[in-house]
Amino acid sequence: MPTTAARLIKKYKRGNTLPHIVTRLAQLINDDSSTLRDFEEIISLDPALVGRLLTLVNSSYYGLVHKVDSVSRAIALLGMKNLHNIAVTDALKGMFRSNRKNSAFSHDRLWIHCAATGICSKMIAERIFSINGDDAYLAGILHDIGLIVEWQGAEKKFLEMYSRLQPDGPSIIELEQEYIGTDHCEIGYLLAEEWQMMDSLSEAIRDHHTVDQDIAPESLTGILQISEYILNQLDFTLKENIPVSLPDALVLHIQESVDEYQVLAEDLPEEIERVRNLYGN
Repeated sequence: MPTTAARLIKKYKRGNTLPHIVTRLAQLINDDSSTLRDFEEIISLDPALVGRLLTLVNSSYYGLVHKVDSVSRAIALLGMKNLHNIAVTDALKGMFRSNRKNSAFSHDRLWIHCAATGICSKMIAERIFSINGDDAYLAGILHDIGLIVEWQGAEKKFLEMYSRLQPDGPSIIELEQEYIGTDHCEIGYLLAEEWQMMDSLSEAIRDHHTVDQDIAPESLTGILQISEYILNQLDFTLKENIPVSLPDALVLHIQESVDEYQVLAEDLPEEIERVRNLYGN
């Protein structure tokens, strides 16, 4: 029997098309026999994504001397995983588009929170742990995708839940379970599995609200939780003044590397603004 999360995803899909290009790119990344031409053919099917890709690669962020005007050259410069992340970001941005208006809930604020979490997670992976940040970015940008499904698939219950989310009240997970019968972590995990994301990424999405002392700081789950904590301090959050809890091990890690994290936090707003400008938000 389908779970509440699975039923909600199915209901959401009836009125919203999840981008197949994301799944297809994930399949290509996982296929060792894939070629640059395979990626180019898939990307070229989406004119909006082609435009975003060329805009990004020609932006000041990459500082290229000569303008890039071909998809194949852009892919070669950005790399396959980075390309996949751009496609996911583009798809996620499209999922936020809605004519629904509600004075209490801001889908723009949720979008910026997701984008900021992706950026911060990538910075933590690369600056603090000296590892490739592509997977951390993907975990960050997707970590709250379940909230979009709840918002658009069970709007009334979602808004009731959101209105009760207060600094001294029950956690968002407790409220989701009470009002909706599932939570955004479970929904996000199922979607990540459907999109054929690697297990550690799907599990990070599932566990990003789990206060577990065994979470390693350098794991995707640890990086994601640290990112949420930092963004909470900078008010890039789903809702103002909602506290973020961290396991003691992650708190100790931040304290031991506090100087590096302070510099990272100082650089974050500029990075977030760059993405905001790129995606018109």
